[in-house]
Amino acid sequence: MTISRRGLLVGGGAGIGLVVAWSLWPRTYAPNLVANPGETPFGAWLKIGTDGHVTVAVPQVEHGQGVCTTLPQIVADELGADWRTIGVEPAPINPLYANPIGTHDLFEGLFDRLPDGTAQPPMLTGGSSSIRMFEQACREAGAGARALLCMAAAKRWDADWTQVAVEAGFCTYQAKRIRFAELAEEAAKFTLPDPLPLGIQGAGKLVGKSVPRLDTPSKVDGSANFAGDVRLADMVHAAIRQGPVGGRLTRVDRAAADRIRGVLSVVENPRWVAAVATTGWAAQKALDALAPRFENDAPLPDTESIDAALDAALARPGMRMAETGDVAATFQGAKLVTATYRAGLGLHAAIETRSATASFSNGRLELWLATQAPGLARSAAARAANLSEDAVVVHPMLIGGSFGAALEHYVAEQAAVLALKLRRPVSLVWSRGEDSLHDHYRAPAIAKMAARLAPNGAIMGWSANIAAPATGAEMARRMMPGLATKAALIGTKGDRYAVAGATPAYRIPAYAIDHHPAEIGIPTGHLRGGAHGYTAFFTECFLDELARAAQSEPMSFRIGMLGGEPRLARCLSTAAALGGWNGGVAGSGQGIACHAFRGSYIAVMAEAHTGADQRPVIDRLVAAVDCGALINPDIVRQQIEGGLIFGIASALGATTGITRGLADARGFDTIALPHLADTPDITVELIRSDEAPGGVGELGVPAVAPAIANALYASTGFRIRNLPLRPAS
Repeated sequence: MTISRRGLLVGGGAGIGLVVAWSLWPRTYAPNLVANPGETPFGAWLKIGTDGHVTVAVPQVEHGQGVCTTLPQIVADELGADWRTIGVEPAPINPLYANPIGTHDLFEGLFDRLPDGTAQPPMLTGGSSSIRMFEQACREAGAGARALLCMAAAKRWDADWTQVAVEAGFCTYQAKRIRFAELAEEAAKFTLPDPLPLGIQGAGKLVGKSVPRLDTPSKVDGSANFAGDVRLADMVHAAIRQGPVGGRLTRVDRAAADRIRGVLSVVENPRWVAAVATTGWAAQKALDALAPRFENDAPLPDTESIDAALDAALARPGMRMAETGDVAATFQGAKLVTATYRAGLGLHAAIETRSATASFSNGRLELWLATQAPGLARSAAARAANLSEDAVVVHPMLIGGSFGAALEHYVAEQAAVLALKLRRPVSLVWSRGEDSLHDHYRAPAIAKMAARLAPNGAIMGWSANIAAPATGAEMARRMMPGLATKAALIGTKGDRYAVAGATPAYRIPAYAIDHHPAEIGIPTGHLRGGAHGYTAFFTECFLDELARAAQSEPMSFRIGMLGGEPRLARCLSTAAALGGWNGGVAGSGQGIACHAFRGSYIAVMAEAHTGADQRPVIDRLVAAVDCGALINPDIVRQQIEGGLIFGIASALGATTGITRGLADARGFDTIALPHLADTPDITVELIRSDEAPGGVGELGVPAVAPAIANALYASTGFRIRNLPLRPAS
């Protein structure tokens, strides 16, 4: 294939280097997209087959957010392809598909402290970044392939290639037309034009349309494969049990396990034990029979010790993470409005538990697993198996939810160890209980909020002191240990991740955000929405309290401070208009909240009351969203609706207490997830916008809990300051 060096960069690297911290990252990697017989590759993004199919390489994992439709839709739009001919496959591990925007946003700029060029960003699905990172690369890949196809057609017709158009998989010129499939092999020999012809020659007919999702048919008929569905010759099944944090395995009853029919082996590790059998059921029965025991040298954390650690952290001086003006001077001698809020641990509780299939033969380890960072998973498995990374192949699978859990790679490490130990393919699937017991939870947090109001009710000063674990630094050390070692400053100047979203979007003359790092003894990680899930709760509930203290209507109170954020103000006014906002007066059961997140904006109006059992009941949610230009409106709507329901779960449950270092929650029945009958009437309005696309996957989550809390206050007159919302607190 004779595409120029510039073509390789266009095909695989457009958009890279947009974040300052990664500005010196080298971009001269060659594509490694594998072409099957009868396929012609075009750079790093697409292949065209002799039967007319177009396969798009997707560097982001599909876990329900629709990325296996939206990115191919962009490519097909610029290519001028027939949507019915489009297919997808996971992109191979290659720095060409690195995601600096997602890495920057997921870790909230943690690695900005590193010198330029120190780090190479990984392939990563996170930070609601798929479209923001790869839209331009997909557009240029499709436009480049279209230009080459038009050149090949023009040569056949002795025409000017710029006069050749595309339509539904054909190149056309006057009355002539020819299929892409007939031109692909010849087209790949031409040289890309400079500049690329974006959005012309008949392109631009698919973006903005709600084309059918490519992953829906296989998920409906059951043919879609997830990591736990992989079946290999001579494969065995493993079930695993791990001890509390820091626990070491001290005893198992091997004799009892051996009595279970189908048991083949018991594999012991200092931190876990696995039972291996001919079926998953037999492996789990054997694991129960093993009755493993673990010991800890250090005291085991529990709910009380976690709360005490947060309280102690809040009592110590914090680290200033953001500020404007002089808050201390503004507060001096003034009467302040204060409130303290708490948020508990957050469970991922994805439908698919952690799982991986591994096979080791001829010195090569293959892994089929759910991962949001395949390169990092490969590195983790290689370290665990004591292999070079070149000897490890990762096959990213569809993910059944995840919500951030697939950023962690313990299951890949465990499967790798088992495959090398057993010398047979092995399928490792965590039980539901194991998934809850050894989750990397969304961190708990406490916020001490304070503000000074002017005589006219305006906010003169604002402070948020937030005690929470340094989750960003903790994740960095787990996911990228080598990089985290280089970053000597990580975690030493406060953790941006821990207070992400706490800086108010409102025009306030003086504000200060402080982080008080807390060591709670429980591992924490990223959950959909990240720290925004609790900081938006703190901010928007406190705004509601300030509005009441100022004797102001809560929606107008907010809009009056949003002169610098007109898009957020429009979301508020739209949600209020659609929802029939009546001012949130006493007895109305109406509450409102808003949030700006990943370049997108949302406002949520909730109607809620307490039921006969004093549990909150949500009657209605109305959301107005401005997320910029829409690639696929239906998928955006799906993500917002899913985020709203996820937000309900976080508001009402999806949490756990901790006893002796282990979660109290063992299954869905213990975490108060909303049922279908609990789902309120939901209205989502997508505001038309010509701005660049913003993040969508996490956008629906943060504003839900504060909107519901504010609605419950309007309904009952009782202010709930704990998350999940529990009136008795």
